[in-house]
Amino acid sequence: MSDCIFCRIAAGEIPAKKLYEDEHVLAFHDINPLAPVHFLVIPKLHVPSMAELGPEHIEVMGRVMTTAAQLARENGCGEGFRTIINTGRVGRQEVYHLHVHVLGGPDVLPAMLKR
Repeated sequence: MSDCIFCRIAAGEIPAKKLYEDEHVLAFHDINPLAPVHFLVIPKLHVPSMAELGPEHIEVMGRVMTTAAQLARENGCGEGFRTIINTGRVGRQEVYHLHVHVLGGPDVLPAMLKR
């Protein structure tokens, strides 16, 4: 999709600080990090949001999630990290290309929701 910024990053049209890339998945640093470790993992295949996933996406989403875990460990988050997938307008999704945020660092993440 020519108007999708993440498709353009995956195609090499827009530069990104890449952490990992293979034929199915790309991981790169967030341009506005919210934690000492903050990167995104995307499928290269354009999927607008998690709400659009179907059985045909099982393999690529498995790659996305295992890549996220491996890179979190490799970037110093062996004791834990947070993954966030914002989905749709109500879920505060800003870029409509499915992406997983991985955030971590030494005791910097606030509680997710107040009880």
